[in-house]
Amino acid sequence: MRGPVVITGGGTGGHIFPMKAIAEQLQHRGIGASDLRFVGSRRGQEARLLGDSPITLTLLAGRGIQRSFSPKALRDNLGAVWGLGEALIVALVKVAKWRPSVVVSVGGYASFAVSLAAVLYRRPLVLVDLDATPGAVHRIFARFARTRCTAFASHEPRTVFTGVPLRDAVVEIDRSDAARERIRSRQNPPIASTRRVVVVMTGSLGASRVNRAVSDLARRWSDRADLTLVHVTGRRDYQEVVSRIPEPGALDYRVVEFADMTELWGLCDLAICRAGATTIAELTALGIASVLVPLPGAPGDHQSKNAAALAEAGAARVVADNDCTAVVLERVADDILSSSLPSMGAAAASLGRPGAPRVP
Repeated sequence: MRGPVVITGGGTGGHIFPMKAIAEQLQHRGIGASDLRFVGSRRGQEARLLGDSPITLTLLAGRGIQRSFSPKALRDNLGAVWGLGEALIVALVKVAKWRPSVVVSVGGYASFAVSLAAVLYRRPLVLVDLDATPGAVHRIFARFARTRCTAFASHEPRTVFTGVPLRDAVVEIDRSDAARERIRSRQNPPIASTRRVVVVMTGSLGASRVNRAVSDLARRWSDRADLTLVHVTGRRDYQEVVSRIPEPGALDYRVVEFADMTELWGLCDLAICRAGATTIAELTALGIASVLVPLPGAPGDHQSKNAAALAEAGAARVVADNDCTAVVLERVADDILSSSLPSMGAAAASLGRPGAPRVP
């Protein structure tokens, strides 16, 4: 191989996990860790999620540009531009030194500098579009890319419909009845087989509106002896949610800051979550019915478009962020649990592409 494969992107788990999945599959195809490079952001979760990998990790300065003209946003954007300049200098030096055989970008602000360096040095650039609408960085570099791998079918030139790359740990989840009983039994405390499991997960930071609504939902479901509600709050709201835990009742309500989602997806009956690309890909690969609350103001409104694709197929119900209250979540979730859980799970599975980008 002429030079290493550079995989760049990040800032959120939604970018980092696909980076990890791509690296896993390249290694399965015989490319050693020494011939791979990760490039991400100092401000994101790359250090925590990729830092223990044998693959060299380079972290660049920078942050995302805020789409606002408020004084604070303008100050932050000046800092972002300064950081971007610093990141570009480092990226130019690194790409000149590595002379990569290909640069693979999964998007996010962390990918801009290395993608630009690839174009300037005429190194092959592959874009992995994770959402229904490509982010700003990929819109900029689409004309320069050798290939674009898309999560949704596209008829645009130089595109290949691959789906979102998923980690081995996700694709290998066993959701058979026997496996789910084993997962239930090893929870602390174990989850009774008579209870259906609702999992709430909105990202590493969490989503305040969703977290508040689910806290209130736990009160409304206090007499539900048939349910377990696992509430993964994220870092930002954990203490507030813990402080609002209702008095013990028939509901099995579990609040955690972070969790092994491969474990939770293994036992989940119904998910309540945002509509980021990686989350959507995992839900469909595993055939999990969901209530999706798209992040408002996401670039290109891509989360609403992701959610709409599932809703149109009958795989999910969509609740707007402004409408996300305990009353609405209770009505929607109860309707799914009482009548349409199997059909929605089957519809989700029909959309899944768990083989992206796996070795045949």
